[in-house]
Amino acid sequence: MKDLLATFKPFVAAGEKQKEFSTRAVILGILLSLVFAIGNAYLGLKVGMTISASIPAAVLSMAILRTFFRRVGILENNIVQTVASVGEGLAGGVIFTIPALFLLGATPSIPHIFTLALLGGILGILFMIPMRRYIIVEEHGILPFPEGKACAEILKAGEKSGPHASLAIWGIVVGSIYKLLTSALYLWNETVSFTVKKYQNTLVSMDCTPALLGVGYIIGPRISAVLFTGSALGWWVLIPLIAKFGSGAPPIFPAKVPIESMSATDIWSSYIRYIGAGAVAVGGLITLFRIAPVIWKTMIESFREFFHLLQNKSKKTERTDKDISLSYLLLGSIAVILALWLMPAFHLNLVTIVLLVILGFFFVAVTSITVGLVGSSSSPVSGMTITTLLITCFVFLGLGWTDRIHLVAAITMGAVANVAIAMAGTTSQDLKTGFLLGATPRSQQVAEIVGLILPAVAIGFTLYLLNDAYGFGSAKLPAPQATLMALIARGVIQQELPVILVVIGIVFGLMIHFMRVPVLPFAIGLYLPLSLNSAIMLGGIVNLITEQFTDDTKSIQRGILISSGLVAGDACMGVLIALLTVLHSVPASKTGWLNDGFSLGFFILLSLWLGRASYKRSVKKSVG
Repeated sequence: MKDLLATFKPFVAAGEKQKEFSTRAVILGILLSLVFAIGNAYLGLKVGMTISASIPAAVLSMAILRTFFRRVGILENNIVQTVASVGEGLAGGVIFTIPALFLLGATPSIPHIFTLALLGGILGILFMIPMRRYIIVEEHGILPFPEGKACAEILKAGEKSGPHASLAIWGIVVGSIYKLLTSALYLWNETVSFTVKKYQNTLVSMDCTPALLGVGYIIGPRISAVLFTGSALGWWVLIPLIAKFGSGAPPIFPAKVPIESMSATDIWSSYIRYIGAGAVAVGGLITLFRIAPVIWKTMIESFREFFHLLQNKSKKTERTDKDISLSYLLLGSIAVILALWLMPAFHLNLVTIVLLVILGFFFVAVTSITVGLVGSSSSPVSGMTITTLLITCFVFLGLGWTDRIHLVAAITMGAVANVAIAMAGTTSQDLKTGFLLGATPRSQQVAEIVGLILPAVAIGFTLYLLNDAYGFGSAKLPAPQATLMALIARGVIQQELPVILVVIGIVFGLMIHFMRVPVLPFAIGLYLPLSLNSAIMLGGIVNLITEQFTDDTKSIQRGILISSGLVAGDACMGVLIALLTVLHSVPASKTGWLNDGFSLGFFILLSLWLGRASYKRSVKKSVG
């Protein structure tokens, strides 16, 4: 692998000067970042996952800049995708934790959300910088960085031929119109469901939205199937069992009403979510243990690199090896930590700050390696945040800090850590793309910090809009990770956790692991409503069928671009409809004009359109 690094040559040589950090690139990147931040915030609160913004942002960047400007370099396009990806990372960090404060009745103000998001994001970028040379450069050829490499290849291809930006735009248009027809004009129902009365009133349902279809296509058939299996176990096995054998019993903790008076959704909310929480926690821990040797090596190398920088501050470095200077890194990190400590609204004491620095730096290293191994989409960011929150809560419990203020402090610290972890994963993928292209790391790092500001402002307004329109923890907006964070914090600190249910989830997680099935997708499937995962499964099936009928990977890439557009269009229109709902211009819910049969039919037609638009007839497989 050392030979591979020795022979490596970036697309743009270190000695070559090319426009990079330009005003037009930063402005376009910020606008795209805003779109992906809002879209991923809505998507994450709905299904508990976000989609990578780098590839669609790179495609849109090449198309837009070439339309309005004559000479546009590959490094400028790289800055656009770097800034655009900030929105996705920031959204993932915020929506997995901060809605937990809403659920606990400690609703933060919009300025407080902005401050937490901005400071957490800066901390994640700064913490990642000392590790760049080892993780990105020294481990070249060892850590694959799938999204970073794919994005670099798309930008390189774009230098030779025009990108298919129209595919993403078509996806945005179709996703927006479909969402408008179902959730604003109510021509047909968004969710199709019916109850099987002879099977303990079991629920069969599907949330027929373009975003879920797109997510399923992007993550592929295997992960989609694992997600769906988790939901099937919860909704078609565990819930009927609880309903059958809990009939006639008095209320069983944590529920406050008898099981026989509960619907399938009530049983899921009162019992299955805790089982899912246990499975999610064990999935995150298994991932951490699996990569523990690499983590240990990285921590050692990071400190070695840090002291190396101290000793070689005046050493001349090539353009492609220049980071934000060590003095700014140290001063910036200290300033962020002091700001978090000294702001009274956050209730962070010295113990919490020390935990934030230690756990934050540790998990920033972990996530930087993890995304290098498995990619951003499969990185267990929520698992790392759950671990951070659990450690903090147990420390508080050991110190006897069980007051409500400490409950809020634990969640707040978890929010900052989660944003830092999510941003570190995004930063490492972007820096890998830059490394392959021959970009200047410092330009990318500064661009990401600048790109944080507008999405950090918008994310607070987005959270308030969505909560007012749909309510966090509702069927329309489950906010799975945030709900889980609130359950864990309240359960540990105030000792209200139904331990037996969590332990059952842990056992399920271990069993799934021993069967060599990815634990986290299964656990999230168990934790989420069935309607979401059944729609994601359909997207995975479309991906599988497309793959079976073509040998050309371009068909799958076309489908991913269209799917990214479907997600962005659906999500952004969803936020706009939420605003209209808050303004009482559109009802929050209403029965569709057409019945569920039509609703399912239109969704199947949308699925067929996605498959057909992705498919390239010229590469059809020969049979026999």
